[in-house]
Amino acid sequence: MENLNLRQIQNAYTAIATKKSPTEGFQDHPVLNDRYLLLSLIGKGGFSEVHKAFCLKEQRYVAVKVHQLNKEWKEEKKANYIKHALRECDILKTLDHPRIVRLYDVFEIDTDSFCTVLEYIEGNDIDFFLKQHKYIPEKEARSVVMQTVSALRYLNNGIKPPVIHFDLKPANILLGTGTSSGEIKITDFGLSKQMCEDTYDPEHGMDLTSQGAGTYWYLPPEVFVQGPNPPKISSKVDVWSLGCIFFQCLYGRKPYGHNQSQAAILENQTILKAKEVEFPPKPIISDGAKAFIRRCLTYNVRDRPDVNQLSDDEYLRSYPKRSTTTASARTAQLLMNDSSN
Repeated sequence: MENLNLRQIQNAYTAIATKKSPTEGFQDHPVLNDRYLLLSLIGKGGFSEVHKAFCLKEQRYVAVKVHQLNKEWKEEKKANYIKHALRECDILKTLDHPRIVRLYDVFEIDTDSFCTVLEYIEGNDIDFFLKQHKYIPEKEARSVVMQTVSALRYLNNGIKPPVIHFDLKPANILLGTGTSSGEIKITDFGLSKQMCEDTYDPEHGMDLTSQGAGTYWYLPPEVFVQGPNPPKISSKVDVWSLGCIFFQCLYGRKPYGHNQSQAAILENQTILKAKEVEFPPKPIISDGAKAFIRRCLTYNVRDRPDVNQLSDDEYLRSYPKRSTTTASARTAQLLMNDSSN
């Protein structure tokens, strides 16, 4: 399909609720790359749209992300966007873990747009769930944490070079069944960092060359430090982010800068001042969960656990004998398998 743009794709949609098969009634819908039949728009960002689609070759549902470059952008901005998108693809195509969304394909539509084809997940993300329900009960929230830690452990030990996600947040954790008690998948590796041997020092970490990028409510103090040299980062960035996510799942609010904009967080140095975490009186949360969050949100990066240490944390290991969910039981086994490797 030549010169296909987002407006043409949108205009092609009709209602799909009564269809009996994946392709019935969609003869007039766009087919990208001769194999991906677009069914419905499921998400929209600043420069991209995500569509539910059906792969005619593999006979499965997929998520097609259409990246549309603004024709008025300067070449430098276009190159930067493409660089981040391609880096995400380069990282994703090497990943194979049950808690991480899989990349299937990448292709060009025209000079100003291209597509990435990802595993399709039926449910919404945690951010959407929290907007609907405000809280996630501790048992289910811990299952989310355990599954996320399993994925992070894989990113640190299961692939070479290891990867820092760097943009963990509720919007980037998908709920496979749409409920908080099911299996999760981590997505969006656009800001991820590869810890290559020539740039990563096991003792000090690696230079953060993209300071200012990311979602500030979930980033640790060290990434906001200004100085003659760039800050050093490691997997401990993701540990801090996970602590913020767990707090928000339990209390329905962010631990730092809850009602502030990103600009205000910078201006007020909110995260640089985040030396203590304060827990609301309600809902009632276990002391173990609070202690776990405190460990994740340890201000001094040297004292904060890394991903490997976090996977051995007593709070994740000492879960009740009755399995809270099927997902948490499977994830507990994953964590034990990770530790034995």
